Amino acid sequence: MNRSTTTVLLLITFLLQSCTNSSLHHTPTSYNRSHSEHADRLYQQYEVWRGTPYQLGGTTRRGIDCSAFTQITLQQKLGIKLPRTTLQQQATGQPVDKRQLSAGDLVFFKTGGDKQRHVGIYIEDGLFLHASTSKGVIISRLDNPYWEKHYWKSMRVK
Repeated sequence: MNRSTTTVLLLITFLLQSCTNSSLHHTPTSYNRSHSEHADRLYQQYEVWRGTPYQLGGTTRRGIDCSAFTQITLQQKLGIKLPRTTLQQQATGQPVDKRQLSAGDLVFFKTGGDKQRHVGIYIEDGLFLHASTSKGVIISRLDNPYWEKHYWKSMRVK
């Protein structure tokens, strides 16, 4: 194989590798203007908190955990008061079917055994906003194989 063919093959391999991880999280570069006012407010919050690292027990932009992020976001952007912990939040509000989610609904996951829980905020079109333990504050897809496997329930809070 000549050098230019090798370079092209390496470039193609790199591009394909980049695409394989695209379902792990979603970072919108432009927003669909038809979304709800709640979704718009959640995207605004994402722009402020994007990349903030995860920190168990954290409550600031220096580090935050998932339940503090949902508590702060729903209070600041939607005027909804939530308790502090994931355990308390999962008992708040009314259950909502995954197919009926709307912006601001809480989505819960069982991520490790019977005790480990994770919470995020549904935005729209299968996207949810959360403080990921590995990537900090991000937007992810509910149909990502990891989140789909660990999905537990959803709650609508007011």
